[in-house]
Amino acid sequence: MEARRVPHCRPVLQPGEREAHAVDVLDEILLEPAAVAVFAVVGAGTAYGIAGMERTDVPGLKTESDGRWTYPTLSKPPLPSGSPQPYAPENKAEAHYADLRALLLPAPEGAVDDKALRGTDGWLATKDFLAEYSDKDERDELRQKLVDAGLRHVAARGWTTQDGTHTRIYLLHFDTAAVVDDLTGKVAPYSGPGYKVRGTEAMVLDNGFAEVPWPGKFSRVAYAESEPYGAEQVRQAYLAAGDVLGVVVQSRKGTAKAVPFQQTVTLQSQLLG
Repeated sequence: MEARRVPHCRPVLQPGEREAHAVDVLDEILLEPAAVAVFAVVGAGTAYGIAGMERTDVPGLKTESDGRWTYPTLSKPPLPSGSPQPYAPENKAEAHYADLRALLLPAPEGAVDDKALRGTDGWLATKDFLAEYSDKDERDELRQKLVDAGLRHVAARGWTTQDGTHTRIYLLHFDTAAVVDDLTGKVAPYSGPGYKVRGTEAMVLDNGFAEVPWPGKFSRVAYAESEPYGAEQVRQAYLAAGDVLGVVVQSRKGTAKAVPFQQTVTLQSQLLG
């Protein structure tokens, strides 16, 4: 059997954890049961398996590329002393205490960094995030909603891969999870995005995500631009992760491929979870 949409990277690790402890999470969430490989733990706890292997190394899987990108090993940043993870039982507020900039998904191998999203000391100005949206009136309305919701910071990262896919990831930090839940209902209703991303006309729910195993303990809403679209197709996702609203946008000339979009959103969600 084939493995479906397996994120191509090593497991996300908690600070101080050995990679072997992440194997169960990878097996349960990211792999089809029939495609689970045996993991070996070597030396200082380095786990090897399907997440770091080529498809040609796994018996029974197709050898051609399925479009996944190769990401570096993912690890969560250290927390301030005494601070819990966002979804720990004692963290009722679902607050992220780690540096938000360190929770951004790194670029995959071979990608070119989008320097415009580096901001100042890693923090992006609100106006630069809002530039993602095409209509001035909508930008002004969304800016006011962010102010009313008490936006604290925006961390961002972007890159372009060799096939021309342009990825932008934004993490917006607020004071409470309740604020994020309320805002998400306004910017990402199931009927369609509340605000139009530049370069798009009509966007609909991305039904492909219904089949993707979900590692997050929070809600996600994903959209794909419907035909007919212009020179590029756009995909976008909103992640209501506790006190952080994650926004992922991918665009590509012709068709924006589903697999790298699903992979990117899933891996970013692991870092936030």
